Amino acid sequence: MRGNTWDIFCNVVDNFGDVGVCWRLARQLAAEHDLTVRLWVDDLYSLRRLCPEIDVSLDEQAQRGVRVCRWATPFPQVEVADVVVEAFACELPDSYLAAMAARSAKPAWINLEYLSAEDWVSRCHGLASPHPSLALTKYFFFPGFGPGSGGLLREADLVERRDACQARPAAAWHDLGLPPPDPGETSVSMFCYENPALPRLLHAWAEGGTRLRCLIPEGKALQQVAAILGDSLLQIGGRVRRDNLTLCALPFFSQENYDRLLWSCDLNFVRGEDSLVRAQWAARPLVWHIYPQGDDAHSAKLEAFLALYCERLPLQAASACRDFWMSWNRGDGGAAATAWPAFWRVQSDLRAHARAWSEQLSGHADMVRQLVLFCKTLL
Repeated sequence: MRGNTWDIFCNVVDNFGDVGVCWRLARQLAAEHDLTVRLWVDDLYSLRRLCPEIDVSLDEQAQRGVRVCRWATPFPQVEVADVVVEAFACELPDSYLAAMAARSAKPAWINLEYLSAEDWVSRCHGLASPHPSLALTKYFFFPGFGPGSGGLLREADLVERRDACQARPAAAWHDLGLPPPDPGETSVSMFCYENPALPRLLHAWAEGGTRLRCLIPEGKALQQVAAILGDSLLQIGGRVRRDNLTLCALPFFSQENYDRLLWSCDLNFVRGEDSLVRAQWAARPLVWHIYPQGDDAHSAKLEAFLALYCERLPLQAASACRDFWMSWNRGDGGAAATAWPAFWRVQSDLRAHARAWSEQLSGHADMVRQLVLFCKTLL
């Protein structure tokens, strides 16, 4: 059946976000839409961090219903799929592009774009871009937060799995290999880029009046915290106590276990795109560390999301959320430490809002369903 075969191309740039999105997309296409999916990845080591079953020595392998292929140079001669997804403006191999153009029944060619809450997304979603020299047309597909966008990645059973996990917190912590928090202790996950504000924030937590357990998966944040403490003091699986703050070093989790961590914590610090989306589905308060761009384009994206996210929050909670997020993203440790108490005081409002926000997002069709329907119109 035409439209049954899909090729997804992923060029791993940095920080697992791009390959994380592509891996979720590929699995959902195969599992929920019964499609034949090949995922072409140029860095299998990064994918293995998210899916430990990946064998990096293989050029091709079947994992979770997906055919995972090494994107190497020269690119192998393969049959072109009915739908070709170019993730995040990566450039297709020249030989594959030529094969697309030579095919009598042209494939649906999709450029899967980055997530943004900016107004222009709805105007650009679905736009066509003819190739300058080949008889091919590429279509831009923008994920987003509401009507006029391509929606968000969300598996069909995600909300049910989350609610089941949150109904049994002790079991969830056990599944993660972690003890539950002590009575009166707050659990915070910390997944961020290196941030100059982090040392002052940790100090404010240690000196604050709330017992706080900060869970830090392996990565840039853990490297920074270990450097702050002294490298020998915080190793994977270790714990360091500083007054009212306990720092816990976690291994790099699979996507499934990272979801469980987000569902289990009281507050989640996230970064980039993939973990931002998963934190919203967790229905828990969050803090987003947006990927910094040299031309400061990230600031407009952050402002746009904050405006949307805070729209239905009470005024005091919206102000506290905005102040803390902005100081955190500026890397201003003094401002972040100063803004923290007000942000913490409105956690009950933020928690109720996080649940309502997740329910609001659930009212829109998920991204994969929208993408499949969009491609059917092109074939």
